[in-house]
Amino acid sequence: MNTRNFSIIAHIDHGKSTLADRLLERTATLPQREMRDQVLDDMDLERERGITIKSHPIRLDYRPDAETEYRLNLIDTPGHVDFTYEVSRSLAACEGALLLVDAVQGIEAQTLSNLFLALENHLTVVPVINKIDLPNARVDELRGEMSELVGCRPEDVLLTSAKEGKGIDELLRAIIERIPAPSGDPEAPLKALIFDSTFDSYRGAIPYIRVVEGRIRTGMEIIFHSTRARYEVTEVGIFKMEKIPVEELSAGDVGYLVASIRKLSDIRVGDTVMEPGREVEPLPGYRELQPMVYCSFYPTENDGYLPLKTALEKFNLNDAAFRYEAESSSALGFGFRCGFLGMLHMEIVQERLFREYGLDLVTTVPTVRYKVRRRDGTEFDVEGVSQLPEGRGQVEAVMEPYVRAHVITPAVYMGNVMKLCQEKRGESQGMKYPDPTRVILTYDIPLSGIIVDFHDRLKSVSQGYASHDYELTGYRESDLVRLDILINGKVLDPLSAIVHRDRADSYGRKLIERLKKAIPRQLFEVVIQAALGGRIIARETVRPLRKDVTAKLYGGDVTRKRKLLEKQKAGKKRMKRFGAVEIPQEAFMAVLSIRE
Repeated sequence: MNTRNFSIIAHIDHGKSTLADRLLERTATLPQREMRDQVLDDMDLERERGITIKSHPIRLDYRPDAETEYRLNLIDTPGHVDFTYEVSRSLAACEGALLLVDAVQGIEAQTLSNLFLALENHLTVVPVINKIDLPNARVDELRGEMSELVGCRPEDVLLTSAKEGKGIDELLRAIIERIPAPSGDPEAPLKALIFDSTFDSYRGAIPYIRVVEGRIRTGMEIIFHSTRARYEVTEVGIFKMEKIPVEELSAGDVGYLVASIRKLSDIRVGDTVMEPGREVEPLPGYRELQPMVYCSFYPTENDGYLPLKTALEKFNLNDAAFRYEAESSSALGFGFRCGFLGMLHMEIVQERLFREYGLDLVTTVPTVRYKVRRRDGTEFDVEGVSQLPEGRGQVEAVMEPYVRAHVITPAVYMGNVMKLCQEKRGESQGMKYPDPTRVILTYDIPLSGIIVDFHDRLKSVSQGYASHDYELTGYRESDLVRLDILINGKVLDPLSAIVHRDRADSYGRKLIERLKKAIPRQLFEVVIQAALGGRIIARETVRPLRKDVTAKLYGGDVTRKRKLLEKQKAGKKRMKRFGAVEIPQEAFMAVLSIRE
């Protein structure tokens, strides 16, 4: 079969999207006049940030000679640690992967993580060193490291410069020669994997599929294994730069299907598409992803709840790692508690909701999921501060999630990186030297220490050279307490936090100072307090705006002035009891700038 399905996997900024551009050019998939940089990154957000967020499938028709034509299905993948789930979904639809490494930066944390993902999926890995045109490229040194890592001969490691188009023909030959063709039987009963999906206002939900066995064509009836929903297919097609309808997709093909699917819950990424009456054993699908970071989204206007609910339903169809459920807050009204894989994932979701659905949202402080063990031995999960009991009468222990972090850094910055990990309550699990100039540090760190500013500070202390990757290892018992933030005596759940007891006092004081600057002055006094188990540990006051009520008086008896001032004082006292404090989004985000 002249079909090859492959992905490009690499650490962030190692040149995946640029290499995809050169493959599109060489196979004449896109006319030269339509070419631009990172052509597969079609989201404005991807182009602005210079990163890939969504995996992008596309078919390349390659003719190495006049008689032979190969059908290459490429799925470009993200490189950031928060989007590993996109990589795993893409790899499940492939037989091979190009492992791309920057000739200067070398093997980094996400390179190793993606390699292990590919090996778990039993993929053939083709090692590629990119950016060989750079003056300080370490080609020979990296060839040895890559061959050792992948388990091949040094001469099997390909050399390319995606920017200058060097080595592209050799790369295409290697894809054809080394990556195996799909092995499915086109005459067998239909079995197709849903690896992604999107929503179209006119055509409903559109699943992206990899046909493993059998055929799928227009007019055929299908059934989704996990939801048992039945539909009639109205269109099947392939991916070029847009969706191109075809007569049928057979075993080994990557494409999409349209079946007027209006009920979004009928489709699940990782599900198997089958024929009714010829049902077979479903495909393994994907490991269910558990969100690591939680925060709440609230509409800024009272009538924004339903548009937000509709937008989250559609968004969830396109992003399988995103979770949400309805909740309410006395301060912010009705909203949704949302789960994400990391801080970048959270930022991207919020930005996409604003751009694609026009939603202006109030976002609360990110937290992680804790576990609480009662004295009777039962356990329950805590995703928000309000769910953690204030007293410890019924609580035996509070447990927090820990991650195993692998940090690759030049040896010269090792001291700075170790100091940062210890600041985050990290425990060293060892170190390795892949070569004399670099070291791999392994630490067990609480997830709460990773999510907010670890990435930024790691880049800062290593002048941008260190990279990291992490995986959840489980829960450990910690001395955690609930820190409540009170505004005029009322507890404000969205600003409250769960913190380690040793750092609660300093965290509370810093947060109160930040909030004093972030909350604008009102017509009445605003008292901001931090409380630990009923004990006030910090207090700041936002002074009221003063209207000059005596301006209209001129001369006369001083008692008239006093009377007006007393009346104003009584009004302010009443406003303080019943007036709503205007809290801007900056107040919620002030928490993020506090380094524990």
